[in-house]
Amino acid sequence: MDRSKQIVRVSLVGIAANLVLVAFKAAVGFVTGSIAVILDAVNNLSDALSSVITILGTKLANRPPDKEHPYGYGRIEHLTSVVIAILVLAAGVTSLKESAEKIFHPEAADYTVVSLVIIAAAVAVKYFLGTYVKNQGDRLSSESLIASGTDARFDSLISFSTLVAAAVSMMFHLSVEGYLGVVIAILILKAGLEILLESLNGIIGQRVEGELTGRIKEAVCSFPHVKGAYDLILHKYGPERTIGSVHIEVPDTMTAAELHPLNRAISQKIYDEFGVILTVGIYASAEKEGPILTALREVLKDYPAVKQLHGFYILEDKKRVTFDLVLDFGADTHAVCADIARAMKSRFPDYDFDVVPDSDFSE
Repeated sequence: MDRSKQIVRVSLVGIAANLVLVAFKAAVGFVTGSIAVILDAVNNLSDALSSVITILGTKLANRPPDKEHPYGYGRIEHLTSVVIAILVLAAGVTSLKESAEKIFHPEAADYTVVSLVIIAAAVAVKYFLGTYVKNQGDRLSSESLIASGTDARFDSLISFSTLVAAAVSMMFHLSVEGYLGVVIAILILKAGLEILLESLNGIIGQRVEGELTGRIKEAVCSFPHVKGAYDLILHKYGPERTIGSVHIEVPDTMTAAELHPLNRAISQKIYDEFGVILTVGIYASAEKEGPILTALREVLKDYPAVKQLHGFYILEDKKRVTFDLVLDFGADTHAVCADIARAMKSRFPDYDFDVVPDSDFSE
């Protein structure tokens, strides 16, 4: 079963569980005439909405690429998570407001056996549902499922706090429901903000985890003649579509006829092993280091902002030296590169130096 179908299946479980709670609470509410229980049933009905949103988002995100959107629709999943995060934040704000009112305007709680049984059942169902959905979300790398699971687990925590408040009220005749509610509301708001920020990071574009980039570079460098892999850039268009590029350093004695199959083989291996569509660029490398490269390494010791040197090559016929420098994001890129070029020019006045600044895109 593919990923999107598994997400839909998990979401359907969430919808079914919430509808069972709705039917159970609504029936008890109408029989006992409890408005509170009926309102709780309505709350569970709204909880099913996040699962519906997840299904819709997954269906839309799974649409194939087209002329207008050649990279696909995968990032819609991030938008889905944003919507669910907003629902979680709304629940947190509502809980905070209601809890504050209970603190400043306390009312004597009237807990019945029926209401406590309903709350206990809701705690159990919501906790196990939330754990299941969140675990599946982690397994499937689905932000929407993780958000829905987190929402369900906080619902169970809210209900559990009601049980605790009921126990304290019956044993010590103290009302702590409002105070517990404030603490839990703050936790809900924190979780909602974390979900929102994580989703927005996916939309904006964030650094790919170092483990993946390290494994890709290792796989690229496993090919004969490849001396190094640099400038790895990965763009994620949803959990299942990643497009990127990398430069490989190879001996300058290799011909186009030798480079062509090497390029194809690297791209195919990376796609087969990691599902990444990778474009491969070339850096030519001389066999010997030479005095210019040795001098450059000495100069770079005075520039801690430089994280890496690569792509070094001398065009002797044009008396031109080219190389790339990976710099910290906080560095004044153009100033640093200009200073280094001047320092090298002063040592080797017969040569021109082309310094290309690179951003620190990956580990």
